[in-house]
Amino acid sequence: MREISVDRREAVDEQGRRHTYEYILLVGRVPISAQIVCESYGACIRDGEGRCAQVPDITLIAGRIQALLDLLARNIVTPCTLLDVVEDWL
Repeated sequence: MREISVDRREAVDEQGRRHTYEYILLVGRVPISAQIVCESYGACIRDGEGRCAQVPDITLIAGRIQALLDLLARNIVTPCTLLDVVEDWL
């Protein structure tokens, strides 16, 4: 699976600590038949402290995963909440 970094955001929590989040496009391969292989797309969020959450194989449509990654970054979704947000988005 390939990883492509698409955005990086910073946020400050209630205690005044600064956090950095990296939003990553996951690109995998899904065999459809013996002759056909499609790319599948997923999302990953990694924070500056090494925590990481990923949801592979969300969609086969590049435009949909880009919209999701934009939503994740715009709302500064953290690794802890990635799965819940993706489930709601689907």
